[in-house]
Amino acid sequence: MTISAGPRLRAALVLAIIADVLEMIVFPLFIDGGISPVDDVVDLCAGGLLTYLLGWHWEFLPSFLGKLVPGIDEVPLWTLAVANVYRKTKQIAVTAEANGVEYRRERNVGHS
Repeated sequence: MTISAGPRLRAALVLAIIADVLEMIVFPLFIDGGISPVDDVVDLCAGGLLTYLLGWHWEFLPSFLGKLVPGIDEVPLWTLAVANVYRKTKQIAVTAEANGVEYRRERNVGHS
């Protein structure tokens, strides 16, 4: 399955950025403690919505688990995960297209 740079990807990227900004900038200003149930709720919602928008990808699991480790939660893991999912699916699509083009050329050469 390839993910085009359409509205679903844009929505997923915006959602990931919002979740990361909330957890890295907004919540620390108003909520005491690094381990907060509000952060966990945001992570669950972000993971669920990103899976709905883009489908299940293994990149989402380290993003969710990384938020549970102190210090790593200051990295925009959701945004990085969405960018990596797009990069990988685009790379797979390009590789498949290139293989298909090479295959067609080989067939055409054999039939000429």
